[in-house]
Amino acid sequence: MKRRLSQIAILICLIGLVCLAALGSAATNPVYAIRNARIVTVTGPVIPNGTIIIRDGKIADVGANVGAPSGARVIDARGLSVYPGLIDSGTALGLTEIGSVAGTQDTTEIGQINPHIRTAVAINPHSELIPVTRVNGITTVLSAPRGGLISGQSALINLAGWTPQEMVLKSPVAVHINYPSSTPRFGFGGPPPDEQQQPGEAGRSEAAARQLNELRKVFRDAQEYARMWDAYSRNRQGGEPKIDLVLQSLVPVVKGELPVIISADTEADIKGAISFAEEMKLKFILSGVADGWKVASLLKSKNVPVIVGSIHSLPRRADDPYDSIFANPGILNKAGVKIAIQTGDAANVRNLPYEVAMAAAFGLPREEALKAITIYPAEILGVSDKVGSIEKGKIANLFIADGDPLEVPTQVKYLFINGKQIDLKNRHSDLYEKFLNRP
Repeated sequence: MKRRLSQIAILICLIGLVCLAALGSAATNPVYAIRNARIVTVTGPVIPNGTIIIRDGKIADVGANVGAPSGARVIDARGLSVYPGLIDSGTALGLTEIGSVAGTQDTTEIGQINPHIRTAVAINPHSELIPVTRVNGITTVLSAPRGGLISGQSALINLAGWTPQEMVLKSPVAVHINYPSSTPRFGFGGPPPDEQQQPGEAGRSEAAARQLNELRKVFRDAQEYARMWDAYSRNRQGGEPKIDLVLQSLVPVVKGELPVIISADTEADIKGAISFAEEMKLKFILSGVADGWKVASLLKSKNVPVIVGSIHSLPRRADDPYDSIFANPGILNKAGVKIAIQTGDAANVRNLPYEVAMAAAFGLPREEALKAITIYPAEILGVSDKVGSIEKGKIANLFIADGDPLEVPTQVKYLFINGKQIDLKNRHSDLYEKFLNRP
């Protein structure tokens, strides 16, 4: 009898603890009702005056005739607009802090072939650049490694959380490849290549060919490695094959389960990257594509999605049209190519809306410009069921602003990531207040 009473007492205590946990969860994750708002859903029509209900980190309901549930925290957004959180499709955010301080850099690893390097474990959730970025409505970024021929695996992260695991929305997203280029890397108005420091044209072509062969070899080795392990898994005969971390990381790629994002800018490099990806039978996305305007019809015919940017750049060559970079997204969009926009930065990711605004000023339709930093990147990166638009059931990544986010004077008034209201204070606002109130 005593034992049974003891068991009942323990059960009551456990129920009590569960109830307390539930109450605590309800306290930290309240239900929100955003009312009287102009809602830009992106994938559907604009709702001139509607309500959004946020519950358990998700959009529980949205529409013109949605009522606020009892006990919800009501935000009156009269005169304001709600947008889905913006997505930057190529950054180093969370991997770098101060460019001149080597100890804050974690973007690049030693060696040329690093497909096993994982961005998701290297993110610094406490970077000062994150609050500065999200205050402009950017809630999600693709944080990607750099350097070498194969840089590593990128991670799509939400810009809120105490740990990298808490922030990661999807990992890995892709393996990143820098296509070997024979084009000298100097920009508009820059000096010609210094032949004492850079090889001549023949030397550059030779080096690029060697690197391309190196890429081919590692992918063929990965294909053979995958076949070897598949055969062993089926038969379990002979000794277990030796584990190779580099090749093991490429198995999902050669099997078509994980895409590669290939960085290529010039017309020749874009064509070469497409040819290489098709030869290796890879699922691929192109990044950079500064000369995309020259091969827009090819990209459309191959149905290749592209991540364009940075838009705030000068033409690659002195004889390019002055607006070639600005007009590039519009030309690609007109050809029917699915595009997303990237800043390729860390400190300036906050300028993503203005980069897209520049593209909109040079031919990219305004509606398509917003999609290029919301639903299109979500589709390209494989998370359109979670983010990219304001729809019932999606993660509540959204912001409320007093105007169009592509306009510089627009101010974000409220911000939600994973359904939690985010404090808009950041280093920039602190400095502004400090010097505004100086003696």
